[in-house]
Amino acid sequence: MDSSAEASSMAQGLRIVRLVADREKRGRQLLGVSQLAAELDMEQSRVSRLTQELCDLGLLERMDRGPFRTGRRFFSLAASLNTGWVREAKTELEALVASLGLRARLSVRDGYRVILVRSSSNDAVPGSFVKPGMVTPVWCTGAGRALLWDHDRTALDALLQDVNYIGIGGPGAAHSTDEVWGLMVRDRAAGFIAAAEEFEHNVVELAVPVRDAGGAILASLSVLGSRAEAGSGAEAASAALTRAAERLGSFQAPG
Repeated sequence: MDSSAEASSMAQGLRIVRLVADREKRGRQLLGVSQLAAELDMEQSRVSRLTQELCDLGLLERMDRGPFRTGRRFFSLAASLNTGWVREAKTELEALVASLGLRARLSVRDGYRVILVRSSSNDAVPGSFVKPGMVTPVWCTGAGRALLWDHDRTALDALLQDVNYIGIGGPGAAHSTDEVWGLMVRDRAAGFIAAAEEFEHNVVELAVPVRDAGGAILASLSVLGSRAEAGSGAEAASAALTRAAERLGSFQAPG
């Protein structure tokens, strides 16, 4: 699947999740595949495939082929938005935009997928699929590989053992776990992730992990731009990212 097709699938998946969540919140009748398809004016076969993927992600769930409701992962993601460091991220993302002129994102990991939690004000245009809840691969995005920073080779092999690399990502994407490991070794030596066209053509994503007080990785902080925008100032951008990540990791919400 090319990046444009994947983007379309993500956008349609988010529409499904929003509709299910909205109906549940309002206490309205929950919907099955055919009803969702009619409500969203989508092909029933496509809704069936997307809802299965959303159930696999834990964002939706259903019992005995009944109507869909929001799943446990949806609630854990929503709960994360109420934590202090995620609220504080909005300020840090906009500061990165002001200082670097690049788009900025905060992401978390769910297995070998990355979930976007927050993005900067310049990261979306009307109709864009870049919205909280967007799902991308962990192995071919800067945000994703920053979330893999602490994985050793054994852990990486276990995580990616079922991944099909064919047709995913941009021209710089890894096509095997060996290649992912090679990129991780290279970037750890530099002190930051530099993903050049790994997910989208002509897009460079620079990223670092966000750690809590105990050193565990909470999230990743990244900035994105064209090769001309992000490629030349990577060292300065990574330094700004690292400082922002340290501030986020040390932030404690008032009790």
